[in-house]
Amino acid sequence: MPGPDVRTNDNVSTAEPTTAVHNAADRKLTVLETHGYVLGRTIGSGSYATVKVATSERHNCNVAIKIISKFQAPGDYLKKFLPREIEVVKGLKHENLIRFLQAIETTHRVYIVMEYAENGSLLDMIRKEQHIDEPRGRRWFRQLVAAVDYCHERGVVHRDIKCENLLMDTGLNIKLSDFGFARGHMKPKNGVYALSETFCGSYAYASPEILKGVPYRPQDSDIWSTGVVLYAIVYGRLPFDDTNYNQLLKQVQNKVTFPREPKVSSDCKKLITKILAPLKVRVKIPQILADPWLHARAQHSDDLVQAQENPQYSRDENLSVNIGTT
Repeated sequence: MPGPDVRTNDNVSTAEPTTAVHNAADRKLTVLETHGYVLGRTIGSGSYATVKVATSERHNCNVAIKIISKFQAPGDYLKKFLPREIEVVKGLKHENLIRFLQAIETTHRVYIVMEYAENGSLLDMIRKEQHIDEPRGRRWFRQLVAAVDYCHERGVVHRDIKCENLLMDTGLNIKLSDFGFARGHMKPKNGVYALSETFCGSYAYASPEILKGVPYRPQDSDIWSTGVVLYAIVYGRLPFDDTNYNQLLKQVQNKVTFPREPKVSSDCKKLITKILAPLKVRVKIPQILADPWLHARAQHSDDLVQAQENPQYSRDENLSVNIGTT
């Protein structure tokens, strides 16, 4: 997607509907129209925000616009999390991150303009195919880890990594999105990492230290969440059942277990086990990037196990654990 033609101090603006009029329609332009955006269909919605596709004259492509109502959004979100999100994403530019283009604020709403990923989310892909083969899973997981590594190197922690927030572009590349819980300025000082105390994200993807309610190092919790994503990719289900909090807390403190089907290589299972591990022995990103599974050839015999031994699931079969958690 073409990069935004945005001046350094121009990508956050405050605006009200202009009095300019269409010569033909003789009506006032909307705020978004004055910035060259024409809204299209809705692609997502929540309690206080809606995401729509829009055409952009400025960028000559489709974009996604998150529209946040100031009247419906919680006060702490508007005062704390939203400004933090905008500050964080403005400074990030990586091929596996959804690109921030512009923020526009009016009296009633905040508009966040972003790159549009037209192929939906990783969650959509898993639901469609039941589970993902290891060659594709390896590629997508490598892209996810590259994105997380880029963020961490710049002192940014995401704190809400999950399949729903991993979007797919035209080339079916992973794009990490939704930095609503992200924090910047988290680089270690004199070797000491700052701790977080706020619970963020979804229970099913949350690390044991978050679920215990103790101060935690968010970089390590981001890594845990990538392990949950990898498990969901290759098995088509989540490793932990979040319907009961007490049971979930017990599960995440025990060694992760694997179903017999679908067939997954031993190297992949070893990597998942090293990520979904107690904090003291949990692998760091450099160890993940050096892991044998990430460097295996796509033609490796273990990668072909599923095609040879595992019959195709019925498209109508329900997953044993719902991976659409919130």
